[in-house]
Amino acid sequence: MAAVLATMLAVPSAGTARAADPEQLVIDLATDTGAFHGGASGSLYGIYGDGAPSRNLIEGMHLRTVSTKAQDGPQHPGADALEILPPFVDSGGKDVYIYMTDIYRGFPYQWPGANGPERLADFKEKIKKQVAQVTTMGDYKDHVVYVPFNEPEGNMFGSGAWSYNNVSWLNDPQDFFAAWKETYHLIKSLDPDARIAGPNTSLLFDQVKGFLQYAKANDVVPDVMTWHELSSPAAVRTSVARYRQWEQEVGIGPLPINVNEYGHNYHLSVPGQVVQWVSAIEESKIDADLAYWNIDGNLNDSAVDANKGNGQWWLFNAYGQMSGHTVQVTAPHPNQQYTMQGVATLDADKKQSRALFGGKNGDANVVFKNIDPKLFGKTVRATVQEIPWTGQVGDSAEPLRLADQEVAVGTDGVVTLPMAGMNAMSAYQVILSPGGNGGSPATPSTSWRTTYEAENATYTGSGYSRNGPEGTPSNVGKFATSGDYNVGGLRTGSDGVLAFDVEVPQDGTYDLSVFANSYNLDARVKEQGPTNVFLRVDGTDPQELRMPLGYKWVVWGHTDTTVKLTAGKHKITLSAKDADLGVTKGDAIIDKIDLALRDEHVTQPAIYEAEYATLTGTRPGYTYRGASGPGAVALGKRDSATFWVHSAADGESTVSVDHLGGGEAGLSLNGEALDLPKVGSGRPGTDTVRMFLSAGINKITVTGTSRELVLDRLRVSPSKGALVPTVYQAEDGTLSGAARTTAEYTFAGNGKAVTDIGNGTANALTIDVVAARSGRHAVTIRYSNAEQAPATHYNPDPIARHADLSVNGGPARRVLFPTTFHFNDFRDLTVPVTLKKGTNRLTFTADELPDFDGDTYNQYDQRSPYAPVIDRIAVTPLTKR
Repeated sequence: MAAVLATMLAVPSAGTARAADPEQLVIDLATDTGAFHGGASGSLYGIYGDGAPSRNLIEGMHLRTVSTKAQDGPQHPGADALEILPPFVDSGGKDVYIYMTDIYRGFPYQWPGANGPERLADFKEKIKKQVAQVTTMGDYKDHVVYVPFNEPEGNMFGSGAWSYNNVSWLNDPQDFFAAWKETYHLIKSLDPDARIAGPNTSLLFDQVKGFLQYAKANDVVPDVMTWHELSSPAAVRTSVARYRQWEQEVGIGPLPINVNEYGHNYHLSVPGQVVQWVSAIEESKIDADLAYWNIDGNLNDSAVDANKGNGQWWLFNAYGQMSGHTVQVTAPHPNQQYTMQGVATLDADKKQSRALFGGKNGDANVVFKNIDPKLFGKTVRATVQEIPWTGQVGDSAEPLRLADQEVAVGTDGVVTLPMAGMNAMSAYQVILSPGGNGGSPATPSTSWRTTYEAENATYTGSGYSRNGPEGTPSNVGKFATSGDYNVGGLRTGSDGVLAFDVEVPQDGTYDLSVFANSYNLDARVKEQGPTNVFLRVDGTDPQELRMPLGYKWVVWGHTDTTVKLTAGKHKITLSAKDADLGVTKGDAIIDKIDLALRDEHVTQPAIYEAEYATLTGTRPGYTYRGASGPGAVALGKRDSATFWVHSAADGESTVSVDHLGGGEAGLSLNGEALDLPKVGSGRPGTDTVRMFLSAGINKITVTGTSRELVLDRLRVSPSKGALVPTVYQAEDGTLSGAARTTAEYTFAGNGKAVTDIGNGTANALTIDVVAARSGRHAVTIRYSNAEQAPATHYNPDPIARHADLSVNGGPARRVLFPTTFHFNDFRDLTVPVTLKKGTNRLTFTADELPDFDGDTYNQYDQRSPYAPVIDRIAVTPLTKR
């Protein structure tokens, strides 16, 4: 069941604790534990290139560090250090750590040479080239950290076939130490300002202390200390403390630390699991990067397609919006994984406290103590949100608002927020602000909802399998699954029926989400792509649903629809055959279904309070009468408030800017100033704008232009009629060279699409489109891409194809298209362009991209010469007021 606040947010009556009292997470606002760092927002191989993922996803996740491969390295397609460096830094990123050894193929690294000295000599030549490349990057160079070795104890200086001399440096360190010294001096000689990180071991071995002693004695101490924690959050705290003790004993540091691989498949994508790592990393005040177990370019199972975030993305979005100083958090089971853990901050300038926590099923109390009346007054405004798990490849809307209420502060400075029915896979956020001055509390953004597990449903017919347990605390290499089990059987040739007995409280329309997975390379799935199954309610109202594809089995997404139900009991079936609609092609496993009442709680506009936004040059105020939430924000000239706004689909939304008067402000969308009249006036009111929002995450910024606009909030809801798209089928365009129309992909519009664009600029698609007026427009491209490179390891290696898009013969813009996992699975990607009034010519071409030098090419088919398959494009004005 969904988590809700138990009864009211209130201060329990005084009295002694009882045995039946729920567990407590205690947040002491008077105990400062240091400046907020934000270091857990890091990624190993999380960025493929500019646009995959989008800059919105990078900035909105507040990504701080990225570890990635050497430029032109053959380890994986994409993620080339110097190609991701500009978009990462321009999106607010701090440092790119270059894994210099990833210039080699394979793992262990296949470095050539007949013996150790020859191999090291080859590597040093490659280091020279890498450093020379970095020095061409201008100011971006200052954001590079060199990592000369990666897990040296296990490969290059381990005991395997590709090692230096078949001896692990953990047993005899002299060759590794000498190699470290040589490469350190080589890098510094070529780039005197270089920062070098190491030793980058797979865990913090005791032998690392000897490395530090050698490094100090030889003046080659790394600028950043790095190792991996593929262990547990408890080990993060323990290892950091142990390392800091070594620093004192050796007489170095304190050095910055980057634990540049953390977490397991069982944890990644699951907010309630990852928040436990975040709490340990933030408490330790270090940087850390999510581990890379799967595909690159998706922010380690945070990003969906190019511009969508799942629940994990929203967790990091909330984490990155913390500010001020962290405060002491005492968990009911301190430093014990798979229990409720959390992190909290107090920003005295903002008069705001934020807490993130999760990892527990059931009830608990969140206790804030030592609430300063000078900051908060006698009451606080508590906003409580849930960040649910939506699967690795499942888009997530903004966090659910569970409650927004004024709460009296006890005479002892304590506020207790009772939570009921928490889900261990979810994370939760509480924002405390001063109370007593804001408007009426906002209603919850969610209503009745519940979950039904597939393993508890009734299955009839052939092919049934109950799969699991999947990932568990004792098997963290497998993927997390709701209820630990899932059901198979809905596949080609099956007559299976999976029946869920459900009961709902009232007549109405219900949102239904089917959490499912089809492995894109499974033999049955390869034939068609998305597996189709058939939904009925009480044997009627058939619907055909397409189950989401993934890069492996048990990689969950969700397919969403609506059903109409009367109050009481019903039977919802998923079938492999339907008398009216046909038969299943493919193979799907089902994890669960979620049902949620679609009432006014769900359909009202999403609310984004200005006082909770990312603010520049200003801070919230809490004395504004008539504000919708606890307060508002006065935007002086050049002050700004940035909101991370979700859209379920590419298309028109109505954005209402509520303000309390004062000055005026301009609007920008995804970093681009909009050609619109200024919002605001001398009186309170609402300015309504129609905007084209991209599916997933949109960055809307309100920037003061004159006097002080008192900004209250944004309200956002999908709408129709003002920004009307014009749709053009790709096959109706002009094809040149080898580009051709194909009827191979049945899920393309009208059953046709255009393929073989690229492999030379002569092979192109040209479409003439008409704009009613000059200005910025959204070009939404429906495409598919399933190209995948041969891999040498456990990571699937899908390739993000690119297209060079030219408007009216102008300079081409390169657009990256992430994998859709099958050429018969089509997704939308939106690109803003400037069109003139009347007819405009759009041209799509592609060619294989060369290496950094512009002359050589990847020899492992890791850079495709082709554009994606294009089904259609839609052209829509970007704004209207």
